[in-house]
Amino acid sequence: MTDFSVEAVRKGDKLALSRVLSRVEADDEDGRAALDALFAFTGHAHKIGVTGAPGSGKSSLVNALAHYLRRTFPDSRVAIIAVDPTSPFTGGAILGDRVRMPDLQNDTGVFIRSMATRGALGGLAEATLALSQVFDAAGYDTVLIETVGAGQAEVDIVNLAHTTIVVDTPGMGDDIQTIKAGILEIADILVVNKAELPGADQTYRNLVSMIEMGYRGSGGINGGHHRLSEAPEAQTPDHAGWLPPVLRTTAITAQGIPELEQAIQRHRAYSKASGSWHTKESSAIQQTIDKLITDELIGNWKKKLPSGLYETTLQAVSARKMSPRAAARALLAYNS
Repeated sequence: MTDFSVEAVRKGDKLALSRVLSRVEADDEDGRAALDALFAFTGHAHKIGVTGAPGSGKSSLVNALAHYLRRTFPDSRVAIIAVDPTSPFTGGAILGDRVRMPDLQNDTGVFIRSMATRGALGGLAEATLALSQVFDAAGYDTVLIETVGAGQAEVDIVNLAHTTIVVDTPGMGDDIQTIKAGILEIADILVVNKAELPGADQTYRNLVSMIEMGYRGSGGINGGHHRLSEAPEAQTPDHAGWLPPVLRTTAITAQGIPELEQAIQRHRAYSKASGSWHTKESSAIQQTIDKLITDELIGNWKKKLPSGLYETTLQAVSARKMSPRAAARALLAYNS
């Protein structure tokens, strides 16, 4: 990647940005060079994860939130990373979020990037963090990351996003699902979307009760004396902890979106004041370094193995002539 390309991305050239994003997602030499060159300019964007079960209206919520941010803060720039599942049979993905976000198509301050999981678990794709860093370096103030909607296993977003929004919706049995998945533990903000539907009030009350019981049982915030509220002044940044607010929205009509944005800003202020913002950044950097080291070590190890040895060992394990642990030890011992 040339210095001119770095400068073009920094100046907001969308064609240059698209090319860099493609190279980074492909994980080729140009993409790696781009990440290295752009990393010094990262660390400023607010990364907001939006997760929840399929059908909860995540795309509509992201669309409404981005639209509201641009209307309220015209000078701000919003990037959207929408992760879609990859077919285990064809390897393809729909990547249909541009269709689901029609309000943003002609907004020059918004950049929508769809990407496929390519078999990665946890609701994100392998390159999601890298793409968010490119948007950060390109000067986007907010990066909205919409996960696949995989359900119980979808908790990786908490390791990437500064603020994690968990979306629930009435009538889907998700109250039980959230308990099973441990979703409440990763939520910084809980949203009952499609609040116009029957059962929304009950879903709201159930989530409020679960949050309050959880914090009372663990000591919570100030001994569990805070109560949840949708009022903007209900939360103030402090160092004692954060009690996730439960909000009601109807994304298709933008009902409740201003209150959601206020809750996001309160959590941002809390994260900065408490140090959790820096902790998240450090954790993400550590995970990136660990993964790069692991990939490099495995790649170098495989290069040193005699041709066909790995496949022969795999066949021996498949034939139950060797256990996976014994096979791993044998392969590692050969290369040590």
